[in-house]
Amino acid sequence: MPDDGPLHGLKVVELAGIGPGPFAAMLLADLGADVVRVDRVGPGSPLAVDPRFDLLNRGKRSIAVDLKQDRGRELVLALLGRAALVIEGYRPGVAERLGVGPEAALARNPALVYGRMTGWGQDGPLAGSAGHDITYLAVTGALHAIGRAGGPPQVPANLLGDFGGGSLYLVVGLLAALREAERTGRGQVVDAAVTDGAAHLTTLLYGLSAAGLWRDERGVNLLDTGAPFYDVYPASDGRYLAVGALEPQFYAEFIRLLAPGDDLPAQYDRDSWPQLRARIAAAFATRTQREWALVFEGTEACVAPVLSLAEAADHPHLADRGTFARRDGVLQPAAAPRFSVTPAGPVGAPALPGAHTREVLADWELGDPGDWTA
Repeated sequence: MPDDGPLHGLKVVELAGIGPGPFAAMLLADLGADVVRVDRVGPGSPLAVDPRFDLLNRGKRSIAVDLKQDRGRELVLALLGRAALVIEGYRPGVAERLGVGPEAALARNPALVYGRMTGWGQDGPLAGSAGHDITYLAVTGALHAIGRAGGPPQVPANLLGDFGGGSLYLVVGLLAALREAERTGRGQVVDAAVTDGAAHLTTLLYGLSAAGLWRDERGVNLLDTGAPFYDVYPASDGRYLAVGALEPQFYAEFIRLLAPGDDLPAQYDRDSWPQLRARIAAAFATRTQREWALVFEGTEACVAPVLSLAEAADHPHLADRGTFARRDGVLQPAAAPRFSVTPAGPVGAPALPGAHTREVLADWELGDPGDWTA
């Protein structure tokens, strides 16, 4: 459990789930919150990740509870009675059937903020349906927008839906509702749906579309590889460079360093974009990624090497800022964002299921584990 950070002292209960709920709880733990994860007693679904390496559970503490038993249910409600926030990621209705839904929780603690993380939301025709990041993105239009002209939509791992449209919106909602609860003493339910958040992330594109600056097609727009000066290109060694030279002054610097002396088409002459793209690609093919990275390093050409996950931590800028950290030999992103007065501490170790039951009960003044077993 972190002992510093801007959320130090904030009590959070996470009802164990997968994906966006655990990531949201991890972010709170990174920033100093006391996050207690309620794991199931006994064997459950096989874990895809060894708990020692499940980084989404870092910095938390875990207790093992059987929610199908009365005493287990009562223990969770007792925890919620002392918590400020709870994160629950079941399908709609499951928490109510287990006796730990919002009505029971808020009856125990009227100031509690009850965060619900789902893909489809708590209501609507698909609310009770199964789904995953890719299906949530599909119906929002976001997936349709990602990819090259003439090709299929490209899947952005589960970063855009689960974690961007899901976890981050849940955290914003929890902290906004927490401010209201601290002001009025009144808690509430936060209904965070991946579909809602992912749709919200496309707001800029709707504005550009209304202004006639975005076509509802892949790979034909300024920011989706339609423009030759906002794309990725292979170097002579097959490794890639990312180019984002949108503004004229950055584009001029890009061209000066890439192909000095060449008579190239005007930047925003769309009819000449195919020719410009071919000339840029041919230039990049003359040197390796590292050679080009050295050419553009420290300039305002807006060009960067495309690094792998394994390489990113060694980039000089990220290394200088400490963007990545190691804990118990495991490389991982450090806490973000940064705070000038209450900086977050080092990342915590992943919580092993049930490892902190006695410790949590003592810290939260809930007695001995024997008090909560049948």
